Amino acid sequence: MTPNSDQTNRMVHSYKNSITGFAAKMTEDEVKELLKLDAVVSVKQEKIFSLHTTHSPSFLNLNPGVGLWKDSTLGKGVIIGVLDTGITPDHPSFDDEGMSSPPAKWKGKCNFNATSCNNKLIGARNFVNSTLPPTDEDGHGTHTSSTAAGNFVKNANVLGQALGTAIGMAPHAHLAMYQVCSDVGCPESSILAGMDAAIEDGVDVLSLSLGGGSAPFYADSTAVGAFSAIRKGIFVSCSAGNSGPINTSLSNDAPWILTVGASTIDRTIKATAKLGNGAEYDGESLFQPKDFGLAYSLVYAGANGNQTSAICAEGSLRNLDVKGKVVLCERGGGIARIAKGQEVKDAGGAAMILMNDELNGYSTLADAHVLPATHIPYADGLKIKAYINSTSDPTATILFKGTIIRNSDAPAVTSFSSRGPSLESPGILKPDIIGPGVSILAAWPFSLDNSSTTEVTFNIISGTSMSCPHLSGIAALLKSSHPDWSPAAIKSAIMTTAYQMNLGSKPIIDETLLPADIFATGAGHVNPPKADDPGLIYDIKPDDYIPYLCGLGYKDSEIETITQEKAKCSQIKSIPEAQLNYPSFSIILGSSAQNYSRTVTNVEPTHSSYTYKVDAPEGVDVTVYPSEIKFSVAVQIATYTVGFRRSSGGSVTKPFAQGSLTWVSSDHSVRSPIAVVFQ
Repeated sequence: MTPNSDQTNRMVHSYKNSITGFAAKMTEDEVKELLKLDAVVSVKQEKIFSLHTTHSPSFLNLNPGVGLWKDSTLGKGVIIGVLDTGITPDHPSFDDEGMSSPPAKWKGKCNFNATSCNNKLIGARNFVNSTLPPTDEDGHGTHTSSTAAGNFVKNANVLGQALGTAIGMAPHAHLAMYQVCSDVGCPESSILAGMDAAIEDGVDVLSLSLGGGSAPFYADSTAVGAFSAIRKGIFVSCSAGNSGPINTSLSNDAPWILTVGASTIDRTIKATAKLGNGAEYDGESLFQPKDFGLAYSLVYAGANGNQTSAICAEGSLRNLDVKGKVVLCERGGGIARIAKGQEVKDAGGAAMILMNDELNGYSTLADAHVLPATHIPYADGLKIKAYINSTSDPTATILFKGTIIRNSDAPAVTSFSSRGPSLESPGILKPDIIGPGVSILAAWPFSLDNSSTTEVTFNIISGTSMSCPHLSGIAALLKSSHPDWSPAAIKSAIMTTAYQMNLGSKPIIDETLLPADIFATGAGHVNPPKADDPGLIYDIKPDDYIPYLCGLGYKDSEIETITQEKAKCSQIKSIPEAQLNYPSFSIILGSSAQNYSRTVTNVEPTHSSYTYKVDAPEGVDVTVYPSEIKFSVAVQIATYTVGFRRSSGGSVTKPFAQGSLTWVSSDHSVRSPIAVVFQ
């Protein structure tokens, strides 16, 4: 329902796959009358959701001719439906060279002209304004689509940086664009309409880089639509959100959705601030001018004590003496990073050093700034402030060092990546996984360089919006490699094979340079080659979620909104959240011991035997029975039980602890993370 009483065009969308229902413009009195009808389960007011690469395939160990990127696979035959801002159909990333025809099951439509869609872009529809084609005026949808399944484009770069071949995760998968967002956001009614159409059209994977915060699943249109999708065997990947590093800040936390956080890759586009005292502080900038090297006077924008000028808000520097100087600005205040540079430029500044706020710590980003600039960590910004205050003539320059590969701290969880635990279901560990989401190169509708004559345009941007399509494409590769796997099986393979160490063989860190906790990483960082051969999987059938939903305390009518089927919790044995056959454990532990079971399915073709290894959370005793599980054939199942209780004599000093349970065979390690929150 949309909150509008306009009598024209009152029916906005009708649904038959994601839900049985419609979206319409109605008055409050009309809603009250509608609710009196026995056939009406629920009525809700619409919410507006927000939108949340040349190198990342190599970083993910996706290499031509090997494993998931064998010449005969590359996602062949799989259809990825992207719900976003539209697409740029004539971009080379969506060329269909080497592509097969769409599968016979495909029922979708192309609302571009006859030549714009092809064997790569097989469908394109606009659910924001059905009278217009889904042309991407924003760039977000073009970027996410090419990240998931863009074809090979040589000599891709942005402003001369990150040069290489741009490739999506599943370059031979088909794409269908469902435009559900515009410059005013992503209406729930449009999102649900897009999901409804995608289910009808026959997609295999849904990718949604958007969200609106945690909500009861029956009141979350994405969760409702996703449940209908997984009933049809469609995998659903969603971004966790960009509200980190605050805990309980994530979106899209239903257990039938893969919830994806964002991490760095090992490529940086380096710009180093060099001070008059010789000190150097490394930062990042996508704009790398070749003729900048002289030292200029250095000034702190907030030296006058005005916080508005400190953050270089629009118009705040007009009365300050910054002309021809390097200006130190602070991040924050709801002002875009590039906009701060624009204010410095408009005020006559020569360059900008952008320092993080304390919350964002060491997480920096490569932006296409409008003037020479570098984005540096908070701690380094404090040192630059101290230098400014230590001398009557502070000076600085910026040394532009270009594209650098093999940062041993990668992957690291970035500060903006939303964190768990889930507000709606804390007994399910979220996010599920992290993947590349920082400074990602992908297709873009227009050139960032006004002087450029190139017709092939790319951009580097950051967000969980970027990490989500990486996982969507990886899911497509797995679906192509294992067409019989369910959405839950694909999710399990991704989670249980994830890694927790960076390229420097140290634990993955966060924006503080300390080890990232389990509510930032989930199971860890995606590892596509390992996910193709997980050994065991934790499968969940759609009906298995109903006892879980009853255990959440949902009413029958609320569950029916999700499942689109009659539900009676009084006739079902409900289960606690942690009893769902999930590939991770999230335990809320009081004084009483708790026991939960899991069922694993052998996906190896031969005989295998597994024993367990426990990394027990601090202050928790973990027991596992049996100690060994054996399989003699493929698709054989085994069930085990895990017990959790507080360690005797130990005192708990932290609100939560983390660990893992791993089943180990001669060929496989199947790891489930464990989060324990103490009551």
